[in-house]
Amino acid sequence: MRDLEETKLQYEYIEKAKKYVKEREEQAGRKLTCCVKTFGCQMNARDSEKLIGILTDIGYEDTEDEHADFVIYNTCTVRENANNKVYGRLGYLSNYKKKNPQMMIALCGCMMQEQEVVEKIRKSYRFVNLIFGTHNIYKFAELLCRAMESDSMIVDIWKDTDKIVEDLPSRRKYSFKSGVNIMFGCNNFCSYCIVPYVRGRERSREPEDIIREIEGLVADGVTEVMLLGQNVNSYGKNLENPVTFANLLREVNKIEGLKRIRFMTSHPKDLSDDLILAMKECDKVCKHMHLPLQSGSTRLLEIMNRHYTKEQYLEIVRKLREAIPDIAITTDIIVGFPGETEEDFAETLDVVKQVQYDSAFTFIYSKRTGTPAAAMENQVDEQTVKRRFDVLLKEVKEISEKKAKLLEHQTVEVLAEELNEQDASLITGRLSNNSVVHFPGTEDMIGKLYQVRLNECKGFYYLGEVVADA
Repeated sequence: MRDLEETKLQYEYIEKAKKYVKEREEQAGRKLTCCVKTFGCQMNARDSEKLIGILTDIGYEDTEDEHADFVIYNTCTVRENANNKVYGRLGYLSNYKKKNPQMMIALCGCMMQEQEVVEKIRKSYRFVNLIFGTHNIYKFAELLCRAMESDSMIVDIWKDTDKIVEDLPSRRKYSFKSGVNIMFGCNNFCSYCIVPYVRGRERSREPEDIIREIEGLVADGVTEVMLLGQNVNSYGKNLENPVTFANLLREVNKIEGLKRIRFMTSHPKDLSDDLILAMKECDKVCKHMHLPLQSGSTRLLEIMNRHYTKEQYLEIVRKLREAIPDIAITTDIIVGFPGETEEDFAETLDVVKQVQYDSAFTFIYSKRTGTPAAAMENQVDEQTVKRRFDVLLKEVKEISEKKAKLLEHQTVEVLAEELNEQDASLITGRLSNNSVVHFPGTEDMIGKLYQVRLNECKGFYYLGEVVADA
């Protein structure tokens, strides 16, 4: 439930923190800077915008430089190397903190929900000032005050929460698009995945609160929203008055001034016929579905605890293509899950060939301590996994390039998103299907929609030119 009292309390801490920052500023004789580095998913990126919102509200200046006065790492723990990356960055920061003892370092996000991680940081990285997790991010201003008042490390990790605290400061990375959390947590417990253990059980926001937030964003210049949840298809089931994700989409589609709606992530087991119908009916919903497969083998899907078969997955794809013929379908695939045989891998390749994905995120299975899959015997040897991975990658690449080529020379609607990093005379934009196009333009075009002719397909992106405003 939305907690208004907690929101009020956190604003009191924001005022208190402003005074602390002002004092430190006077001591330093300059403005203090903050740097928030995000690892992981779109949910983390959205959380980071909230952290930056509070930090800039209390007086810090946002910077990309990790030599800032306040550095916070918003961590991910989906794969082991994500953890190692954070430890490496902390080692780098330790030298800088010795030169600037007033520097503050905070860690939050999924990695902090693992007890052994916190113990390691307590022991080996004692210079860290603040550690908190995924469930109490809304208490950031309060925890920041505690850290500023204390000489020792503040650790505040919760196992779970049923609270949803809204209306706190947020600073968007883009003026014209924004992520919007519609739910938190996950109930699926796929056998390879740590997320339910670190993000907790599913909690959906009230539809009225989501609509109110999006209306506020649109009034502030946002034209595209990304509805976020670990499994958006199960949105609304735990509300007092249950609402389906399909009906939420229909309501969001009615918002005046909003141009585009995206969402992620969709779990195949909960993808209803009504959602497919809503996507077809709603003109603002982008023609893109990210539908994680993970494996094409029904045998492995059962061991993964995915709750669908190869045939059921292919049937969903068939229905999607029948309802929305030009929809782009992307996916996630794991290679080398414990016990994967050549036959299992062949089943995955067969799905890839049948579905003809527009693109696929392919992963080598990464053992995550604390998940059932990590304890499974018959882990696949590295050489076999690497060989299969290369075969899959080649297949995915060939199909993606062939699919992309089909749009060459067509004129499509594109949202201008940013100046091209390599060439400032070009704008980088996205099609409704999530493909990228670069075209000549100027900075004042960013955030607007244009009709763009796709002159040339370069495999995973296009070169184009504007032919008209959208």
